[in-house]
Amino acid sequence: MEPTEAPQIEPRTARTGDEQLAPELVGISSWINSEPLTLEQLRGSVVLIDFWTYTCVNCIRTFPFLKDWHAKYADKGLVIVGVHSPEFEFEKIRRNVIDATVSEGIEWPVAQDNEFQTWRAYKNNFWPAKYLVDKDGYIRYTHFGEGAYAETEQQIRDLLGEAGASLSDISVKAEPERAIDFRAYSADAATRITRELYAGVDRNYAKVLQRQAPPYVAHQEYYDGPDHEIDYEDPGEHVNQFIYLQGLWRNGSENLVHARETQNYEDYIAIMSYSTSVNVVLSLEDGEPYDVRVTFDDRPLRPSEAGADVMFDGEGNSFVRVTESRMYRVVETPEYGGHEVKLSSNSSQFSVFAYTFGAFTE
Repeated sequence: MEPTEAPQIEPRTARTGDEQLAPELVGISSWINSEPLTLEQLRGSVVLIDFWTYTCVNCIRTFPFLKDWHAKYADKGLVIVGVHSPEFEFEKIRRNVIDATVSEGIEWPVAQDNEFQTWRAYKNNFWPAKYLVDKDGYIRYTHFGEGAYAETEQQIRDLLGEAGASLSDISVKAEPERAIDFRAYSADAATRITRELYAGVDRNYAKVLQRQAPPYVAHQEYYDGPDHEIDYEDPGEHVNQFIYLQGLWRNGSENLVHARETQNYEDYIAIMSYSTSVNVVLSLEDGEPYDVRVTFDDRPLRPSEAGADVMFDGEGNSFVRVTESRMYRVVETPEYGGHEVKLSSNSSQFSVFAYTFGAFTE
């Protein structure tokens, strides 16, 4: 498809004098796709610093735009630097980050900010976050979260133009941003899009201490102490925004771990999700890959409802095979609505970190 005319966005003017000099990249444990870089070395180029982590669905959804900008503007003076600041411990492992860059097709330099030193230098609070740095090293534009792709690209073009690049041969690819179902913004927590749900003690206890919103796991006994193995009983009625458990689970600092081997998928973790897509972060700590059965309103997923990582066995059961520690796409439906999603595995390696959701319309 030929690129279409971009929406007109007011170009940035020259610096006002109030801009901040971009902090240097500090505390980087390793580099992927590049030798070590500094912003001082990159003076003269326009630098897009992208804070991300590889299990973040919001980060993943920005990659097509980053890849488009890299392909069009790298030869014109744009340098994208992905600063990988990990949300979970397994995301600190260099091999895991390399695998993620390969599977996602990331070709620009990636800096492992395992101790969050660059994150703190930028006073950053978000995944993803973008800081656009001009040829003289000043931050000229920021954007947090998804969206604003046409605006961000126009800012890139403005700064490249300031640096002397000719872009007359490059068109802006203007595609409408994906629409989000209006019901996702409901004032009623029972039917608005499900919040990101964290399974680990650290995040749940933080919610308890903050008293600003309820924690994520619905069982009172979960909060008796960290690293406990507890035989949970599902209360049976599930409401949006919470995690429910059945069977023996251990509450780790970052995750819930199925704490025994079973035979018939009798233990499970359940949520009531209001969304069009459900993703879950699972890990493979050691041992053999394991299967996680997925049910949707107490039945197998249909192919039209299955996320990209779902497979089907000979009996029609829907499942994902956990072969590495990453985010798995388990549900993708054409219509927004409330559905019960259960995950179960016979393996004692079954480890759940977080759920994320989407509410995009077709």
